[in-house]
Amino acid sequence: MNPATKAAILKQLAVARAGLSARTLAEWFDAEPSRVRDLTLELQGLLLDYSRNLVTPDILELLLQLAEASDVADWRERLFNGETVNNTEQRAALHTLLRASAAPPGLTQVFADVKLQRDRMREFAQAVRGGARKGATGQVFTDLLCIGIGGSHLGPELVIEALAPPTGTRPRAHFLSNVDPEQAARLLAALDPARTLVIVASKTFTTQETLANAETARAWLTDALGAGAVAQHFVAVTAAPQRAAGFGIEREHIFGFEDWVGGRYSLWSAVGLPIAVALGPEHFDALLAGAARMDAHFRTAPLEKNLPVVMALLGIWYTDFFGAQSRAVIPYRQGLRLLPDYLQQLEMESNGKGVTRDGAPVENATAPVLWGGVGTNGQHAFFQLLHQGMPFVPVEFIAVIADATGNRRQQDMLLANCFAQAEALMRGRSEAAARAELEAQGERGERLALLAKHKTFPGNRPSSLLLLDRLDADTLGMLIALYEHKVFVQACIWGINPFDQMGVELGKELAGRVLAALSQDNAAALADPASRALAARVIAHRKP
Repeated sequence: MNPATKAAILKQLAVARAGLSARTLAEWFDAEPSRVRDLTLELQGLLLDYSRNLVTPDILELLLQLAEASDVADWRERLFNGETVNNTEQRAALHTLLRASAAPPGLTQVFADVKLQRDRMREFAQAVRGGARKGATGQVFTDLLCIGIGGSHLGPELVIEALAPPTGTRPRAHFLSNVDPEQAARLLAALDPARTLVIVASKTFTTQETLANAETARAWLTDALGAGAVAQHFVAVTAAPQRAAGFGIEREHIFGFEDWVGGRYSLWSAVGLPIAVALGPEHFDALLAGAARMDAHFRTAPLEKNLPVVMALLGIWYTDFFGAQSRAVIPYRQGLRLLPDYLQQLEMESNGKGVTRDGAPVENATAPVLWGGVGTNGQHAFFQLLHQGMPFVPVEFIAVIADATGNRRQQDMLLANCFAQAEALMRGRSEAAARAELEAQGERGERLALLAKHKTFPGNRPSSLLLLDRLDADTLGMLIALYEHKVFVQACIWGINPFDQMGVELGKELAGRVLAALSQDNAAALADPASRALAARVIAHRKP
């Protein structure tokens, strides 16, 4: 990277940003008949329309130059070659290897280990789904209880929710993540222990929330079926098999993965076992294949035609030059309702950093807050802010053409709402247009003047639209991998390490101290006065 070159490009981008106010998006569309064609990219059933973004060809060229000056192509090769891209933890980030179909050069043994676990997962899933593997009472498993938190549940839960048929999965999948005892109590009350298979997923097998829930589930199971039932009903997914064995899980029921598998990239590993069991191993294989297709595209496509690169550059543009502090992701598909939750961890845990790889303070803002919800529900909740609120919030819409229900009328309504919201954000409505509409409705005088101001929409608010031909395992794999690589490209440009998460550690350490104080009814042991006072109130409240 040439710092001087990069600094010069950033200055040019700042100048370009300052000069944007001369024309609006709507005017650009009127003046550029080929804008949609020129600003659309596609990869086998996944289309990105970014024509409604506040960019010109000159701005896009500068952004591409920024990517080149940030050595994006070089970092990309390091990622795929298995080099140490996670410098703080001295690790590679080989999540792309987890979905590869063949061993890359120099990684033959690593790939062999990955394939071994993949084959074990397939065999186990087939045994459960086919009824060959049964519970302690000889009954088949009708329910799957998946215990984990963070990446150990967000990815599998998203995939199963997105791909489940209308009749539900067989076995039915349930996820227990929160340490709040209410979640466990409600879930377990609805399950039959004799027919429930428990999968405990924890990279270190020391995660407090996961172990607490696993212990609760073990007590629930053994109370009903006896201690011997654990061997037939509990499975572990972990990078620490010794600890899982110490918990009481049989060695042959422990599925492993390596420590270079980050939590937010782990669904491609044995952490994806619930996907294979609930949906079938063929769906898990198709998920991997779709992600591998996006990997190949990301690695080989020119930067200007590269879906993850273009999406990353748009995010850089809005975060660093418009001061966008948040970004909304709105999937117009009920099955993708958990996608914003999944992306929150992927993006904010990866790029929510304040120092560069070498420890220097970052020079620009990094990851904005990501939020969103499923359309059309969001239109009756937070879209008011998107259209007329003061914050600047770029939006990503996600829609799916195909619909398995056969209800074309409602599918057309869904797509119509999605496309119309993107158009409304861009075009807005002038006060003159609002006034004319109100006059046609019979409004006059002061009320006309007042309502015209309230019905004015500023417009010129950017959005992108990802349109999938269908939502299946293959396209979902592509979509998730697209966001993974987008995050990586942005990290390269910001000069940060997206593969560690040091910021979550302090809270965990302090929670251990507070837990000890609460368990021992000893608030005085806490040094922080606010925590001490809160703990004292809890302890006092518990006393008769």
